[in-house]
Amino acid sequence: MFGAFRPSFVAQGGLLWKNPFRMSATRKANVRKRLRAVDDVIATVAASGVRCKALDKALELPKESEMHPRDKYTVFSPSSPGHRKSFHKVPKFTKKTQRTSPEGF
Repeated sequence: MFGAFRPSFVAQGGLLWKNPFRMSATRKANVRKRLRAVDDVIATVAASGVRCKALDKALELPKESEMHPRDKYTVFSPSSPGHRKSFHKVPKFTKKTQRTSPEGF
């Protein structure tokens, strides 16, 4: 109880993950940079002449410059209020390829 392994406030139910409410300007800039990098890779692979189902699907996605800010920084989530969730609240949000929303959202 009083040794090296005594309980701390975090272990007694405090916040473990401290995610900010809003994305900072730096995080938003990094998201835009990653989206542009993915666009460059898709364009390079398409220019090389390779064709596959995944590439055809990726070519249908809008580019970073064509995306609405709502789609850049949030993702559709049916369980959250308003059906939108900020990217930094989603696990592995840098690997998501959801660039469009369902109809009506």
